[in-house]
Formats: sequence, structure tokens, C-alpha cells
Amino acid sequence: MMKRTGKHIRDLIIPIFMTILLPLMINRCEHQQFQRPLMTYSMMQMIVGVIVGLAGLALLISSIVLMITIAKSTVMPWDPAQRLVVTGPYRHLRNPMILGVVILLIGEALILSSLGIAILAVVFFFGNTLYFIYFEEPKLEEQFGKAYRSYKHNVPRWLPRVKPWKPQQDTKDMD
Repeated sequence: MMKRTGKHIRDLIIPIFMTILLPLMINRCEHQQFQRPLMTYSMMQMIVGVIVGLAGLALLISSIVLMITIAKSTVMPWDPAQRLVVTGPYRHLRNPMILGVVILLIGEALILSSLGIAILAVVFFFGNTLYFIYFEEPKLEEQFGKAYRSYKHNVPRWLPRVKPWKPQQDTKDMD
């Protein structure tokens, strides 16, 4: 139990770096380089940024909890899932954890009026898209076979489906 907890804490270092430390470093560099304020002056932009950021954080945390409890995995792609997660936000889109990070970064970019953090969000999004297409999805298809192909066929990668997908809905779609 203690070993597993330590592994999860260790594996949270990268998400913490990506969502907190790196954006703060970018913001600090922008502040020093361009002599701009550390946060936006616009109350509306601040409010929108907080709402967007909290939505991203909620999606990120709920996805991490499901990955740990159901998949018996960590948040790191090199720690393979033991089970395919098709519940919670995973019923609406295939990559809620990464989308949560992107949304959180957009919220931070708004709060801090940071073009650098906005660029980080875009680069992170496209980098992960390529990673999923060429590495993670083929690996999951090999590991989970027909169950993953069915999931992939019915659940979009990035744009959430409105109606949650249920695995039994797709039997006619696969063969």
C-alpha cells in the first residue's frame, strides 16, 4: 500500500510541473521580459479564467481518480492500465485527463493574461494528439482488442459526446 502511494505521488510530479510550475515560470519570465503585470486587470477575464480553470481541474482530478482506482494505473503513459476505463468522463471522451490539463492551462492563461501559457496549452494539445494517434491508441488496441476498438469507434478523442456511451450500445457497430 505504501509503495503504491509513493508511486502515485512520484508520478504526480509531471502533472504538477505542467499545470503549476511551468505556467508560473512562463508568467514570471513574461513579467520580467515585457514588464507586464503578473495578473490581468480585467475582472471579467479573471472570472472567466477562474471558471475555465476550475472546470479543467475538476476534469483532471476526476480522470486521475478513475485511472488510479479502476485502471489500477498511474497518470503516466508508461504505466499500462490493467483495465479499460469507460466510466465517468471517459464515457464522453477518450482523453479527459489531457483535456483537463489543456482547459486548466487556458484558464491560467486568461487569469495571468499570458500568451506563453496559451502557447503551452496549444503545444501540449497537439503533442498529445500525435502521441495518442501513433503510440497510445495502437498500444491500447493491442492490449484490450475489440473492447478498445469499440470504445474508440464510439467515443471521440477530444470533443465530448453529449450522451454518455455505454459499452453494450455498440455491438451492432463493430462487425
